[in-house]
Amino acid sequence: MATGQQLGRLLLIKIGDGATPEVYSNLCGLKTRSFNMSANEIDTTVPSCTNPGGPVQKTSRPGISNRTFSGSGAFVAGAAMTTFMGYVRSASAFNAQVVVPGDGTYEGSWMITDFSFEGDVEPNMEFSATFVAAGELTFTAEV
Repeated sequence: MATGQQLGRLLLIKIGDGATPEVYSNLCGLKTRSFNMSANEIDTTVPSCTNPGGPVQKTSRPGISNRTFSGSGAFVAGAAMTTFMGYVRSASAFNAQVVVPGDGTYEGSWMITDFSFEGDVEPNMEFSATFVAAGELTFTAEV
């Protein structure tokens, strides 16, 4: 695994083209991006049967895990963006890789849960998107 500080711009999402073998291309234009890993908390707290009036220790176990990537930036036309927009318009799952510098790559089926275009009079058009795992992901640690 890499040591030291990592560049935020290397936190990437690579979109699969659906071919066999699958070819992944960086989703270009992202200026801000984040990758969230979380799990639901399942409460397993049980008051003491021998001392029901005593203090109760809260206990939990992990529940459903969630992996979400979000990003926003300049809309840059090209082959990868055309493929990506096809997935957005059809609301279909697609293969992608999230590359987290210093950690590794999360690969599998993803879907877009939120997408928007933004633009003012002078600046270039921008977009934002939220990606959620649509199936079980595989993790390959960075070497």
